[in-house]
Formats: sequence, C-alpha cells, structure tokens
Amino acid sequence: VQAVESGGGLVQAGGSLRLSCVVSRISGIFVGFNDMAWYRQAPGKQRELVASLSVRGTTYYVDSVKGRFTISRDNAKNSVDLQMDSLKLEDTAIYYCNSNPPDRTWGQGTQVTVSS
Repeated sequence: VQAVESGGGLVQAGGSLRLSCVVSRISGIFVGFNDMAWYRQAPGKQRELVASLSVRGTTYYVDSVKGRFTISRDNAKNSVDLQMDSLKLEDTAIYYCNSNPPDRTWGQGTQVTVSS
C-alpha cells in the first residue's frame, strides 16, 4: 500500500500519541473497502500486527495493546488512525499501516519512542 504514516515521536511512559496514515488513492486501496491494520516493528524483532479494522467495522487488537490503543478510519480522507494511550516502553517501534493481509508495498513508517 502506498501510504504515508505520521504522528510518531518521543513520549514519556504513560503518555499518548495519535498516528495517522494517509493511503494514496493511486494505490487503488480505499480504506472503506479494505480491511486495514497498523503494524509495528521493534528493534531486533519481526513486524507484528497491532490493530486491525475490517470493512464491517470489526476491530482486533493484539493482547499487549488492548484497552490502550484504538484504530479508526476516515473514508473521506482515505486514512487510518491509531490512538495510543498509556504508552509503555515496550511500545517503542516503527509503526506502519497497510491492508490486512498486508500488501507487499510498505510505507516508511513512523517512529514511536517511549521513554521512562
């Protein structure tokens, strides 16, 4: 998916960030018609799915972020957001959005660093 992720940064543990992913319409991916997800890759680890949102509105969260992260979409903007609250050190990673299952094309991601 041709997408641009933004909103990352350095935040203290317990803080919040809101990530945004604008998907290029040229990619042919419309967030309202595709299952979408946020993924993350921490240093030395494999990329993992963090949260997903189906076309029907069903959400899924990996256990480690349940109750803290919220995924949403804006069809008009063709974007997918990830609200992250009560951030923990272990949330430090590069965050990416993509379809679910993911397309082979990935954006550059946005770095999230949580400090103590």
